[in-house]
Amino acid sequence: MAKQAILLLAHGTPETVEQIPEYLRNVVSGRPLPESVVEEIQHRYSLIGRSPLTDITMELARLVEAELAAGGEKTPVYVGMRNWKPYIPDVVRQMVADGIEEAAVICLAPQNSRTSVGLYRRAVEAEAGTALRIDFTEGWADHPMLAEGFADRLRPLLAEMSAEEGYPVPVLFTAHSVPCRTVQTPSASEGEKRLWPGAGADPYAEDAKRTAVEVAKRIEKMPQWWFAFQSQGASGGPWIGPTVEETLDGIAGDGVKSLILQPIGFLCDHVEILFDVDILFTEYAKKLGIFLRRPSSLNTSRYLVKAVADLAGKGLGRLDGKKQG
Repeated sequence: MAKQAILLLAHGTPETVEQIPEYLRNVVSGRPLPESVVEEIQHRYSLIGRSPLTDITMELARLVEAELAAGGEKTPVYVGMRNWKPYIPDVVRQMVADGIEEAAVICLAPQNSRTSVGLYRRAVEAEAGTALRIDFTEGWADHPMLAEGFADRLRPLLAEMSAEEGYPVPVLFTAHSVPCRTVQTPSASEGEKRLWPGAGADPYAEDAKRTAVEVAKRIEKMPQWWFAFQSQGASGGPWIGPTVEETLDGIAGDGVKSLILQPIGFLCDHVEILFDVDILFTEYAKKLGIFLRRPSSLNTSRYLVKAVADLAGKGLGRLDGKKQG
């Protein structure tokens, strides 16, 4: 019987401010970035101290491994990062060296974009070659445990703020923006230049909104809510919106004074949460007369652990099914 494992993929984050230039070169695949952009990112990291993304992801892997073991599956769980250590190719090589022959691969970005999640997949497949058979989970934006995890974080804050204000406090759901060019349907002449296979538009924007809908369904007497894309980058060309800032402008125009912002496109604390939401958007909202708070991130939520373990089990099952077929 083939030796199996789980491989979790995440974005990666540097440990120190001094490592940010190298990290950003990885993010943009070596393309030059203006020095002002590098300095701004360094400034943001300095304000939050450090990003806990790697530590949280490693702990999540440990908990998923324990969850699988409790169900009778003693399967090792590895972690590979696209833009920082431990890099995906290094981890795949280690897996092969450890004798792993098959792996269920799950990207910790539930909303599938074939130009982001797709790049993770290409990195795994390029290194795995024929040495490691993989099952790659394309996307899991509507996984019930994912939605329940976000709803579980939202409920207590919604109850607390609504009791304080005396009315149901509305909610703004957010997900990371991506460049418009990455989600547009390629023309026939452009198709071969694109990073994703197949026809049609990239699924990311609809995936992100689907997660928001699934979370809202799980809140009894869900108040009014909106959706926006956050953390637009500095690369050339437009990014998908609406932005959080312009959405907050409209919400303020409606007379809203208290608001919950829940980023449902991110699983754990990192710079887009600890700076963009906790500092940038909170201060922007305050200037508009809005008191803004957010629920805790999922991080190592029991619901997230169960969701990832479920995806892993299904991936391993598909690998077994292929062998039987």
